[in-house]
Amino acid sequence: MADSNIERRTLLAGTAAVAATVGTTGAALTGPAHAAAGAPGAPGAPGDWKHAVALNRGSEIAVKAGRDKEGRFGVMFKNTEAYAPPESLLRSLAAQMGEPNTPNPTDLDNLRIPAGFTFLGQFIDHDMTLDRTPLADAKADPLALTNFDTPSFDLGSLYGRGPAEDPGLYEADRTRMKVVRNAGGVDDLPRRDDGSALLGDTRNDENLIVAQLHLAFAKFHNRTLATGLAKNLAEAQRLTRWHFQWIIVHDFLDKIAGPEVVGRFLDNKGKVKREFYKPKNPNRPMMPIEYSVAAYRFGHSMIRAGYLLNTRTNPPAAAAIFGQEGGDLRGNRPLPARLEIDWWHFFDVPGKPATPRNAARRIDGKLSLPLFNMPATVVNDGTPSLAERNLIRGVRLGLPAGQDVARRMGVTPLSNAQLGLPDPDNAGWQGKAPLWFYILKEAELTYAGERLGPVGARIVTEVVLGILEADRNSYLKVNPGFRPVAPIAPVTGQFRTGDFLKFALAL
Repeated sequence: MADSNIERRTLLAGTAAVAATVGTTGAALTGPAHAAAGAPGAPGAPGDWKHAVALNRGSEIAVKAGRDKEGRFGVMFKNTEAYAPPESLLRSLAAQMGEPNTPNPTDLDNLRIPAGFTFLGQFIDHDMTLDRTPLADAKADPLALTNFDTPSFDLGSLYGRGPAEDPGLYEADRTRMKVVRNAGGVDDLPRRDDGSALLGDTRNDENLIVAQLHLAFAKFHNRTLATGLAKNLAEAQRLTRWHFQWIIVHDFLDKIAGPEVVGRFLDNKGKVKREFYKPKNPNRPMMPIEYSVAAYRFGHSMIRAGYLLNTRTNPPAAAAIFGQEGGDLRGNRPLPARLEIDWWHFFDVPGKPATPRNAARRIDGKLSLPLFNMPATVVNDGTPSLAERNLIRGVRLGLPAGQDVARRMGVTPLSNAQLGLPDPDNAGWQGKAPLWFYILKEAELTYAGERLGPVGARIVTEVVLGILEADRNSYLKVNPGFRPVAPIAPVTGQFRTGDFLKFALAL
């Protein structure tokens, strides 16, 4: 065991060294425009997309239409006030959220959560927030007061609008998803001449880890057909969607929130309990800003500066989130053979080595340098800190304070002194803290950053399960007794992301 730990520390230290240029030599994270921009044409039309810049359409509803209004977005805790401390205090808080320049990589390790869940969470978010509202409707309703396209976990990023309207996503048989062998000799997504991928949601080509996860979903779909488990497109889609939804509930939420929190909201008959997430229109549920602008952004704290991709070479292949052009994890380009992922370095894949494995970064009040110092080619408005952007955005969109939400939930709130706010007694804080920061520090103080604390866990779990239950095509709605079975699952009802990848890739 000691030798494995030494090997792991050595490899992760090498990964950190690869990432050491972050913030000084980072290149642009640019790429195709997100489909949510409105155009209902071919998916992923090339354009500009920059991380952490644009607001989701309709997220300003609380400040522009009122806290009781619901459309695509809404307020979960409607009887809480918007919290607006001075931006100078928010900037002072953001300034202390950067981790040290040279942290010991293993000190940041969340040994409970492998790093793959950071990117699975991003994939889940993209599926949930994909806005396929037709352009004419989006322009006529800029505040998204009408919820044309409700959030769901239907793999819209994978399937687009179907083979008739998005044939580039499918093989000629209009049943299998298109997977190509690129010039580097590795499997890749179908791409245009400019390197951008043909996808239902081009955000999944934002970096090479999410792009390869998307590719694994395409392969899972295709393997259900190759094994005869699915006879046609509809059956393959249902199997792929339901197994995706299963791992959201029984693996992702289990890791992020804890099994007892999942059990609080989901009984053994598949019935979802609602405490605070009660959309006015249960058939077209809004997405709470407390979830989308604060609670679900816990993942920003889990991102590391760099990752080990494979150990096929000496030295092993590692890459930074932002680094030297062509060598980092920026997407919107063909997958380089050197950076092809061996997924057991990101998830527990049965039958594959347990080490070395990237751990997620702990959920705490710090961000790794790529997000704390985003290069000017990513954000050029003078605010390179994602921490500062998140804190100020929360105020501008009318988020309540962390302590106010805790009290509404019946949770004893943490004080500003406990949270470690700068100058915690400053009157500008009003004795409260921003919800996003509160949720990060709650995780750190309650579970040493290994999972979300009570406020964050309950918001994330209740919203995810509530949206899943509202989807009339989800397994919770159609067949709450659904259980993954062999040959996809090793044992009936025991199925996690590693099992998904093992089946998808025939490992």
